[in-house]
Amino acid sequence: MRPRPLLLAALCGTALLAPAALPAASAHPRAPRTPVAPPSAREGGVRAADLLAAVRGCRRISHGRYRSDDGARANIPVCGRRGAVYWKADLDVDCDGRPGRHCNRRTDPLFLNATAHQQSDGRHLSAEKLPYVVVPGVSRIWNPARSGIRGGTVAALVHRGRVLYAVVGDTGPTDLIGEASYAAAAALGIDPDPVRGGTADEVTYVLFPGTTARPIENHGAAITAGQAAARKFLAAK
Repeated sequence: MRPRPLLLAALCGTALLAPAALPAASAHPRAPRTPVAPPSAREGGVRAADLLAAVRGCRRISHGRYRSDDGARANIPVCGRRGAVYWKADLDVDCDGRPGRHCNRRTDPLFLNATAHQQSDGRHLSAEKLPYVVVPGVSRIWNPARSGIRGGTVAALVHRGRVLYAVVGDTGPTDLIGEASYAAAAALGIDPDPVRGGTADEVTYVLFPGTTARPIENHGAAITAGQAAARKFLAAK
């Protein structure tokens, strides 16, 4: 999903984890060693299998479907049920926001030093430190805000038996879906390199409208709120 020619305009408008092994270092010559997920992220809780079972069907809430990448078929709907919004897509790596060792103009040709949502101190988010999800920009397909999705909304990402709690932190193109921050990819065991990383394997994104991590940059708050929201979601059968 990385092509983001319209993202600057979007930015000017609107706006955990089961134990994970460290992914192998990228073969890309510029790729630094993948950081270890923070201790607060190494907590159990809701099982990945239970979340996947709960989102097996789809009551579509988007007016159309998204593409995972430029040139791909538009075959990804946004679904909603029992207080959750979800979709299943690939994962492209977002390295935008506050520049750092892993995310900057040298490591990422498409780097933008801004995110749609900011920290409590006014600074832009750090993609290499904070696990966050990128949602599509407002379009005729879907308006995330009308579904209760805003900056800081808590999400659960499920991939290969792992559950990662994150927040909505950035906005992407209006016709593509399936993107998360460098830190989110690393925590899920996915190569986080912004050029050669990401995965074509299915990742399930489950967002919980009305559940927000405060402050947005506090990953521990996202874990606590996310686990409670996930348990409530699973209990509402």
